[in-house]
Amino acid sequence: MTQTVEQSEIGLKPTYRGKVRDLYDLGGKLLLVATDRVSAFDHVLQPAIPEKGRILTQISAFWFRKTRSVVPNHMIATDLATIAKHLPKGVRLDPKAYEGRVMLAHKAERVDAECVVRGYLAGSGWKEYQKTGKVCGHELPAGLREAEKLPEPIFTPSTKADQGHDENISRDQLADLVGPDLARSLETLSLKLYSECAAHLATKGLILADTKFEFGFIDGELAVIDELATPDSSRFWDAAAYKVGTSPESYDKQFVRDFLERSGWDKNPPAPTLPREVVEGTAARYREALAKVTS
Repeated sequence: MTQTVEQSEIGLKPTYRGKVRDLYDLGGKLLLVATDRVSAFDHVLQPAIPEKGRILTQISAFWFRKTRSVVPNHMIATDLATIAKHLPKGVRLDPKAYEGRVMLAHKAERVDAECVVRGYLAGSGWKEYQKTGKVCGHELPAGLREAEKLPEPIFTPSTKADQGHDENISRDQLADLVGPDLARSLETLSLKLYSECAAHLATKGLILADTKFEFGFIDGELAVIDELATPDSSRFWDAAAYKVGTSPESYDKQFVRDFLERSGWDKNPPAPTLPREVVEGTAARYREALAKVTS
């Protein structure tokens, strides 16, 4: 099996170690290292998914370049030659381990909200609709079925939790959290980004069911940060296999979640070890997503 990078060791102490990414403060800039760690239900699982970090970085970089005219973003470079010029003396990134999985980025003052856009009724949105007929405060037509396309994409923000679960909130609650002007800007930019990404994916035979964005201020300007329209932040469906009234297969870690649900795990540690077929199946889905998105 391909060697994985589960924890970056580059001779610097990480400023922040998330479930997937390790962040390093380079003074005026940040170094983001996407590892191959995989998480589900708020737990980091074993073993890691080979090449996952490289795939996520390459997909995000593709979108950051493609949507720069729509919304500014934090990406500066992903090539090691450029990044090396910004590293402290004595720090070197081994190309075998880090080529394709690192990004040099501008620092941003993060907006503490997840900006979710849904074009189809799936996931937690479908569950809420079944109970209330609404999704995060949006009144929707009666009689919609699972995975059905919505009359128009809807903005459904959530809280940004460093630990535990994010929680869905209404647009009014977002306005209370960040202020009405910023809330409107977040909604407008999120819907623009969704439309841009969904239109591109449609030409590749993919449906962008929903996705989430993160924003921050860079020199006073609102910009998209973190990752963009990857299998970790989005729900991609194969348009040819799409069928309303079902739960379409996704190009993401749903394969992992399905295994965990079948295992009978109670979501408390320790988490089950992922079997070889789940690791390989998940890796194949990520590779296919990369090929389709960036072709």
